[in-house]
Amino acid sequence: MTEASPPAVVLGSGNEPGRAPVFSPEAIFVLAGLSQNSGSLLAKSLFGEIEPATVAWFRVSFAAVVLLAFSWRQWVPGARTYRRWTRADLIASAVFGISIAAMNTFFYLGIDRLALGKGLAIEFIGPVAVAATRRRSKRNAIAVAFVVAGVSLLSGIELGNNALGVVFILGASAMWATYIVVGSRVARQDRGVAGLGVGLLIGAVGLAPFGAPSSGPIFTSSRLFVLCCLVGLLGSVISYSLDQHVMRRIQPHRFALLLALIPVTGAVFGFIALDERLSLVDMGGIALVLAGVIYQQRDAAPADAGSTEPLP
Repeated sequence: MTEASPPAVVLGSGNEPGRAPVFSPEAIFVLAGLSQNSGSLLAKSLFGEIEPATVAWFRVSFAAVVLLAFSWRQWVPGARTYRRWTRADLIASAVFGISIAAMNTFFYLGIDRLALGKGLAIEFIGPVAVAATRRRSKRNAIAVAFVVAGVSLLSGIELGNNALGVVFILGASAMWATYIVVGSRVARQDRGVAGLGVGLLIGAVGLAPFGAPSSGPIFTSSRLFVLCCLVGLLGSVISYSLDQHVMRRIQPHRFALLLALIPVTGAVFGFIALDERLSLVDMGGIALVLAGVIYQQRDAAPADAGSTEPLP
């Protein structure tokens, strides 16, 4: 890749003069992806005991509480670092949080019926669509064709036996696209994780009617409570916080390429931990999705170099 990489950043601080950089945005994203896939793997293992929507609700709720506790100076009036929230800030955070809550719920309902790696590959059409619409060209059209072919191959296998699972994953895909687009606005607020925490709180409230009524087992079993907290920690607190760092530093087209790692690692995780074996057709579909992303990324690289536009 000929694109000039942005400077490495120190996680948790800015790039203060004289301070040595530690992590590049790419390294941060890899950590976020590993954390998110670990959370998804753990969540799927709980579906036999807890409803998927309930796991999703608890994940979002737990993450909101943790992030708001860590960032209280950003949202409590009178605190040293408090900055006034505008109506636009709150709306962006609300849409962001609701899209995350809906994405998690649809995704969990989908992977309750489909293999983890396959579900991630189908869901990937949302981020690719966002990246493709940012730059219209022949290369992008070909890239989208690759992705559509791969998703069609994967979803076509399931439509006869598990159409509902595919529908849920496509719903998660649409919410993932919304997450990427609105995420840039939340990242531009430059409030650390406060905007994310407020958004997740709103999302948790919106998801409560679907997830809270069946949450009894979580609060009556210390084992399930701890495991669900781990799902929230790995799947939301760590992964989304790291995403916010990445979203401030790289472009949407580069982000789409990095996202290609998620279905691949998801398939590997599913095979190792859940014994989810993919057929040659499944692997061919995943390969087409990844080929489309890589092909489209090559067209985006020259335009991204030197641009100051944050991740969508």
